[in-house]
Order: sequence, then C-alpha cells, then structure tokens
Amino acid sequence: MADRVTVIGWDGSPLTAAARSALSAATLVAGAAHHLALPEVPPTAERVRLGSLPLAARRIAGHRGTAVVLADGDPGFFGVVRTLRAPEHGLEVEVVPAVSAVAAAFARAGMPWDDAQVVVAHSRTLRRAVNVCRAHPKVAVITSPGAGPAELALLLEGVHRTFVICEELGTDKEQVTVLTSDKAADHSWRDPNVVIVIGGTGPAATAAEPAWLLGRSTAPAGGRGWAHPQIDVGEGESTQLRAAQLARLGPRTGDLVWDIGSGSGALAVDAAALGAAVIAVDADRQACARTTAAARARGVQLQVVNGRAPHVLETLPEPDVVRVGGGGAPVVAAVADRRPERIVSHASTRDEAEAIGRVLTEGGYVVECALLQSVGLDTRTWTEQQRSVVFLLAAERPVHRPDRP
Repeated sequence: MADRVTVIGWDGSPLTAAARSALSAATLVAGAAHHLALPEVPPTAERVRLGSLPLAARRIAGHRGTAVVLADGDPGFFGVVRTLRAPEHGLEVEVVPAVSAVAAAFARAGMPWDDAQVVVAHSRTLRRAVNVCRAHPKVAVITSPGAGPAELALLLEGVHRTFVICEELGTDKEQVTVLTSDKAADHSWRDPNVVIVIGGTGPAATAAEPAWLLGRSTAPAGGRGWAHPQIDVGEGESTQLRAAQLARLGPRTGDLVWDIGSGSGALAVDAAALGAAVIAVDADRQACARTTAAARARGVQLQVVNGRAPHVLETLPEPDVVRVGGGGAPVVAAVADRRPERIVSHASTRDEAEAIGRVLTEGGYVVECALLQSVGLDTRTWTEQQRSVVFLLAAERPVHRPDRP
C-alpha cells in the first residue's frame, strides 16, 4: 500500500508550497494529461493517466512509495477524494484543495452561488440534471463529454433559460460565453466546462433574511406544508385526495412530473415546491392560466402546456411520475405506454376505477386501489361542510432485478 497519498487540486494558478513539497517527494503521480505535463512533476516518478478512477485507485493502493493525485479544482467537491477513500481501497489521503470549477464559474459571472443547485451531468444523469434546470432558477451543471451545453439545451427544448458557459477554466484557453439556451445547441464546446443555467423566478434570500443553507430557499412563498385547502378547485379533488396522490407519487429533485388535467394547478405547484420539475397539462386555457398564477404566487418553476391528452403527450419529455387528473382509462393507457415509474389517478365510480385498474395491470404495473372518504367540518359549529368520496388508484412499475427470475 502507498505510504502516503496526497490529492492536489489545481485551478490553473501556481501550486502552493505544500503542493510543490508533496510533488517533489512523489514516486507515483496520477492525473490527466495536462496535470502530468506540469513542470513540478518529478521526471523519475511513475505516471498514471486518470481514466477509470477505480482502476487508478487500485493501482495507487498497490504502490509502494509516496503517491500524488492531481485533479482540477477542489478534489473533494464531486472529485476523486470520494473514490480514493472508498473502503475497498483502504487509502487515507491528505488533500490540498484549490478553487472548485463551480466557484470559479460563478466568480467569472460575478454572481453569488449559495442559492444555486449543483449537479453533475454524464450519460446516466443528463436527463435528471436537465430536470433540475427545469425546476430551479439557478443551477450549476458540471458537464462531461456527451453531456455538455449542447445536450442540455436540446433536452430543455420549450423552456427558456440563459446559459453562462465557462470553458477550460484556469487555462490560457479559458472562455466565458453568455447566450440563451436555444442557441447553445448550435455550437461546439470545449471540455471541461461548467454551465450556469439561469431562468425564471423563485424565492430568494433578502438582506433581512440571508441564506444559510446551500441551494435551498429557507422561506418559500406559501409558508409551511402543502395540499392547502384554500386553493382547491375541481370536482372530487379534495385536499385529502391531493395529499394522498402526492404521497404515492413521491416527487423529488431530478424527477419530471406530469400533471395531466392540472385544473387549479394545486398539485403541480406542490410537486414543484418539493423540488421536482413539473409539466402541467390541461385542455382549458383558463385552467392553464390559474396554474401559471399559482406557480408565480408560490415562487416555483413549472411548465404549462395547453392541450388535450392523450395527443398532446406525444411531444413531451419522458416522465418519472404522473398524476392523471382527467381523461380516464384512455389517457392512463397512453401514460402507461411511456413507462413512468409511478402513476396515480382517481375515479368517481367503481366501474371507472376498475377500467383504469385493468389498463394499468395490463400495462405491467402493480396496482393499488383505495376508497377515500373525507368530510370537511366547520369548527365553529362542527357541522358538515363538504363530503368527498373517490377511488384512489396508485400504480408502480416493477423494478427488474437481474438476480431474480
């Protein structure tokens, strides 16, 4: 095992005395090509190109001597330190950090970033990174080849954002470009780069209430909680039903939620407030306007689409979870064909519930159905105000496990 492992961050500025000292004693140096070309790397040291991080970590663990790993920016911020410290490698590391690429990008843009979401985009997470850009007004995307500014822009089609694209930060080829997202797909961009994605409006910290939690609003508009009764609109859609639907959907950051038949926009706004990207669909233009107004009042981002399901769904990006608030079994069948992880719907009669359940079961989903009854009471007189009886259907796509038949 290596006698000592030092991880050095490099942001293009001269190396610190601690970094130079560690490098001078190294018998193995790992890093990208531009790191290994630094003049401070000892000519007698074994050099390892960082491609597969786990493979490099195993090689470092088997080295007898002093190892140094060079990485861009702060190696503890979405960097190599996590891999090196994995239990299977058994490495204890010392870290000499530098300014992270995200901090450098916001510095070049002259913007604060304590209110920004930070995501990593690669081939497996690109769609989820885009969903975060849909849902939040300020996002930093650490890109990778094949999941860069052009790909982000293509998947954001229909959503207007401003891109601040910072290429090759810390090098003599550094370049910062500001343009709208619809123009980003027309260019070729140099790696590595960080994209700051800005757009829409959202709750922000004020001088009277400074931010204290990275990437989060501590006082969202609308106050605590969700499923507020005062904004309910729609026959049969009680507060209790909406709360149960949200609980079954479980929307979270990185998800894309379809709310079909969004009505007042109450569920769509609640899902957005929980951090998910949301597309609210309704055939009624007035309902779309109500949803837009509700999102603005709550300070959340969502996309509103005016159109009739199932036809309007054909051009929408792939959903993770879907609430079908109208359209019955035909719309549910069209949604099931897109294979979201979860689908919830409701029905006012048992026959309608059975038809929806049958469609979902035939689509390969595991289906639950419950009869929900809620009664609103006037707490001054304790008399009944409103009664709602509805069938709630919740369906989940089975997870395929290779170790099971």
